[in-house]
Amino acid sequence: MQTEKVIDHIVNWLKEYAINANMEGFVVGISGGIDSAVTSSLCARTGLKTLCVEMPIHQAESQVTRAQEHITQLKKKYTNVSNTNVDLTPVFEELKSVFPKIPDSAQLDLSLANTRARLRMSTLYYFAGLHRYLVAGTGNKVEDFGVGFYTKYGDGGVDLSPIANLLKSEVYTIAKFLKVPVSIQNAAPTDGLFGDSRSDEDQIGASYDELEWAMKMKEEGKNSNDFKGREKEVFKIFIHLNTVNQHKMNPIPVCNIPIELL
Repeated sequence: MQTEKVIDHIVNWLKEYAINANMEGFVVGISGGIDSAVTSSLCARTGLKTLCVEMPIHQAESQVTRAQEHITQLKKKYTNVSNTNVDLTPVFEELKSVFPKIPDSAQLDLSLANTRARLRMSTLYYFAGLHRYLVAGTGNKVEDFGVGFYTKYGDGGVDLSPIANLLKSEVYTIAKFLKVPVSIQNAAPTDGLFGDSRSDEDQIGASYDELEWAMKMKEEGKNSNDFKGREKEVFKIFIHLNTVNQHKMNPIPVCNIPIELL
């Protein structure tokens, strides 16, 4: 990958899109992870106003610390960057209190995790509407088009996706070039939606390097019978997630009414 040229291409794309849309800049949710750090850095390099928003909901201290370290570094480097912190923990707890009480389960945990993501999406669009900003997505290619590892209308609810054509490994390469804090580069990827220490790999059952390999194998027309052992297991994980999450990746289905019924 021609890292510097890729960065310039994305930055120019972001700037051109915003100008053509007659918008003033970008708003990015900052999690303390690699994807949001790279996305906000790319937005900042456009020279347009870039608002970094922290939205903790029972967030691990390490994630908060990394997010603040990144924002501090970004503001020192770019005068067009500003930040704000919106503690959504009490909002989340109040919302939970008005939901019907049901027994704890894996489905409840997942539903509440997705609720966190959707509260954050609403918050980002509040600021976007207030300042005429675009909400910049932070999803990469493996998450967005490989396994669908994001929340529909949560972190998947964005105006534009600057790094969605980049594999996770390529995001790390750009992060290193942009001098994203080492603490973020070294941290295990996590969505931080469950209030515990589980990583993306814990949830998915495979690392991003493994998923990138499986994605490439699928593109080459391979199937699970072509592999054994761990490779077979990883390939099956990828194919399963890619299949069940197509509803996230495809356009919303529309019921077309026959003309003779109208």
